[in-house]
Amino acid sequence: MATRKRGRRISGAAEISRRNDPAGRMPRPGSGSTSSGRLRIFSLLALILLALLLLYFKAYGGRKYGTVSEDGSILSVYDRGLVKREITYREVLAENSRTSENTSVRHFLNPVLAYVTPWNSLGYELAEKFCFKLTHVSPVWYDLKSERNNFFLEGRHNSDSQWISRIKTNRNLVVLPRFVLEVLPSEMLKRKKQRDKVIDIIVSECKEMGYDGVVLESWSRWAMHGVLHDVDMRRRALEFVKELATTLHSVNSSASPRGHLELVFVIPPPRSQHLKEHDFGRDDLRRLLDIVDGFSLMTYDFSGPHSPGPNAPLLWIRSTLELLLGDDGGARENAYKIFVGINFYGNDFLLTEGPGGEAITGRDYLSLLRKHRPALQWEAESSEHFFLYSHDKVRRAVFYPSLLSISLRLGEARSRGAALSIWEIGQGLDYFFDLL
Repeated sequence: MATRKRGRRISGAAEISRRNDPAGRMPRPGSGSTSSGRLRIFSLLALILLALLLLYFKAYGGRKYGTVSEDGSILSVYDRGLVKREITYREVLAENSRTSENTSVRHFLNPVLAYVTPWNSLGYELAEKFCFKLTHVSPVWYDLKSERNNFFLEGRHNSDSQWISRIKTNRNLVVLPRFVLEVLPSEMLKRKKQRDKVIDIIVSECKEMGYDGVVLESWSRWAMHGVLHDVDMRRRALEFVKELATTLHSVNSSASPRGHLELVFVIPPPRSQHLKEHDFGRDDLRRLLDIVDGFSLMTYDFSGPHSPGPNAPLLWIRSTLELLLGDDGGARENAYKIFVGINFYGNDFLLTEGPGGEAITGRDYLSLLRKHRPALQWEAESSEHFFLYSHDKVRRAVFYPSLLSISLRLGEARSRGAALSIWEIGQGLDYFFDLL
């Protein structure tokens, strides 16, 4: 009822006003056109004012928060004050895709090797976009297998010559496809003809496809087959690596700063200061240092579903480098050959309901941040960020790289004169590249 009465009063007041207004009886000639003209002028002034405001905020609005430079370009994550312990999910969501527009500036001046995988096309795109931040690229393409006494290479269908041409257009990157040696080592390492055949297959593929060398992964396979426990077989394994390097070095390469095809050898990190028989140690490194061009040290995957925790504790990386390089002056002088591994992926672990978990990419990480809006915490012992959340009444923990955690690992490598390897760039966030 009150609503109806109020309606009648308003209607009545309007009617009284209309009746008492002489102008309401008959509009004056020309009044419509005058009002229309004033409206157009007002609209024009409003548009001009809006345009001026937009220009002002573009030029000065970001500068207030330290996000853009004097010329309006986006500043690096260092200049934006994002490399820090106290971070929020909102900040990560807002900033992760914003990178410095000057992608040619390098903060890490030692060699940087970036892995890309055929199952993650984003890595290929980022290798092109940030090619000036990198020196080496290793596409994960090949597996060398055996059947009886025959050897065959799988993976050429993954090769992308057009992509290689594009990443070499602006910067002469060294392209080293990864070859995983799946052949049975017990026979291959003993027989020279078989070793020569394997080497010939690898080198011939490099020549035919125009690669600059290879990344060879075989040590973990040899450990799995138990051949490294035997002193003689271990010696043969190291000799095989030397023979492959020597043969690769006999082939010229214009992209390589050394002028020949390169060999980077993948080495798993020891899990403790007490080396096991299958661990790659200082003596193994010393035997290969003079001939192998680099060593891709896999300092990640420290934790797993059965022992949830950080991906790559900084103290573990430091102790691994000390274990390999030690006080040997020659080894320290060759620290630049060690490509310290850092992960651009993370892990989502189960904390209840038994062991379990899975690796996550940057996309997965951002999705979890949007959905759960967690409080990001700094774990000082490992120097990594993490967060906790619950899903279907199950408690979970997510460890994923942050700007600070990556920056600290770059600093560790830099302080020792070591290089860097990244697994793998398509799994990270764009603004990670501002650190390189």
